[in-house]
Amino acid sequence: MSQQPAGSDDVVDLAVIGAGINGLAIARDAATRGLRVVVVDRADVGSGTSSTSSRLIHGGLKYLERYDFNLVRESIRERHLLFRNAPHLVRDYPMLIPSYAGDSRPGPLIRLGLAAFDVLSTGRRHGRSRSVSLRTVARRWPTLSRRGLRGASLFPDAQVPWAERLCVELLLDARRLGARVLTHTTVTGLVVENDRVAGIRAEDNASGARTEIRAAITVNAAGPWIDRILDGQVASRRLNGGTKGSHIIVDAFPGAPDTCIFFEAAADHRPIFVLPWEGRYMLGSTDLTYEDDLDEVVTSDEEIDYLLAETNRIFPNAGLTPDDVLYSVAGVRPLPYTAGISDNAKISRGHTVHSHAPAHPGLFTVIGGKLTTHRALAEDVTDAVLRALGRTRRRCLTRSRAFPGADTADWPTFSADFMRSSPLTPAQSRRLLDVYGVRARRVLELAETDDTLAEVVDEETGALAAEVVMAVREEGAVTLGDILLRRTLIGLGPDMGLKAAVACADIAVRHLGWDEGRARAEITGYEAELRRFRPRVLATSATASATPSATPSTTLRSSDRRTS
Repeated sequence: MSQQPAGSDDVVDLAVIGAGINGLAIARDAATRGLRVVVVDRADVGSGTSSTSSRLIHGGLKYLERYDFNLVRESIRERHLLFRNAPHLVRDYPMLIPSYAGDSRPGPLIRLGLAAFDVLSTGRRHGRSRSVSLRTVARRWPTLSRRGLRGASLFPDAQVPWAERLCVELLLDARRLGARVLTHTTVTGLVVENDRVAGIRAEDNASGARTEIRAAITVNAAGPWIDRILDGQVASRRLNGGTKGSHIIVDAFPGAPDTCIFFEAAADHRPIFVLPWEGRYMLGSTDLTYEDDLDEVVTSDEEIDYLLAETNRIFPNAGLTPDDVLYSVAGVRPLPYTAGISDNAKISRGHTVHSHAPAHPGLFTVIGGKLTTHRALAEDVTDAVLRALGRTRRRCLTRSRAFPGADTADWPTFSADFMRSSPLTPAQSRRLLDVYGVRARRVLELAETDDTLAEVVDEETGALAAEVVMAVREEGAVTLGDILLRRTLIGLGPDMGLKAAVACADIAVRHLGWDEGRARAEITGYEAELRRFRPRVLATSATASATPSATPSTTLRSSDRRTS
């Protein structure tokens, strides 16, 4: 548990179920407006749907196809605010949109949509879209298939390479504002009194300690799990109708582009991406109806074959096979339930703040929501909460509030100064800035307190031992998976951090009070957590036997033990 609850007499204004990006954003917004807030999640922050997206800060271009102009405007505005408030995490990300014979969306229609988007984004754009001639395509993207190519357009979008860090920074800011975030704590039920929801019951996953948190308002922001929270607690129709989206991660391949390619799949006409991502490529995503276990969402062989085939089609020299897949990422989009729909792309990507009153006052459920528009969703939820509490609406402050990693008057100047003064290599320094923003200096401060904290724990990224300590002491990490996958991001490398896992566990033994038994258990638990990614490094029994969990006791250091 990242923060201990007070006890059975705990009373707050707002209890939020779910510490994904939406739940954390709600806590942050509500705390800025003076509400006492607690957030509870059975796992880590951002460990569900929030970490399984395409990592794009969409301007909302594809929503024009459904004439959802309000969502497009909202997406454009929120993208603009993220560029301003989180410049260390969000970057410009141009994407080429080729148009081929047989596409369901002909080139003229795409260009019309881009023109409309440019009009809607006036004053809030990072560049304008433009048509690209076939001659330019041949010169600039020479490996892109020209068979049936009719034209192309270049669209200026945005990317957040580390969506996990977006969640962590929302956590940091919410806590700084007074909100409490309880991770690895399972909500076991709602407190219902005379049909009114008066809070939640929860249990610490590790200790089994139970607590009751009484709240004037409870918000169910559990993403695709919202119906599970309500089941057996309050009467409700089905609210979630999420679809499964999968991505696969590969190394650079023959003919790999240096810009994102957004194209239409030949098999089903679904728009998919080839996404350059931190030296590798993300291919995706699928959009499949999903009715199976939400806790066992794994990319299927059929999805892998589909994404590889479509990538090989538009990049004929790629030659990608399933053996090239480093790992895969699958999640369920938290979309509204829509009965009888045959095309999942037609399901709204907007959000709804659903009140369960008058049947069950005191309870709201958040339906839908996107990475890009998390702040707007949170503003809407807090407005609804204040109305339900009968309080005067207070001005929302998050539109202009910088994220903790961007807490500086001049980000470009800070970045340049850090690169110039850092004792680390340029690559290490750049990575610290990209991951932590201005808090990169805090990593160096910790490293200066102990020589062992200046050690590199992962050769792939150059990550320092100090980051492991900061992840637990200051960023709410509890497990090794929290540290590797959602704080230091070592676990998103080609071997998913398995080579570094033992070194990181050893740091936790020496500096964070773990004993060797816990370290071994954490390594084993981390390997188990990775299996849903289907990592190549665990694909064969020979490889698995060489992973740290097989012989952790022999690789953990037995000397120089220290705890703090």
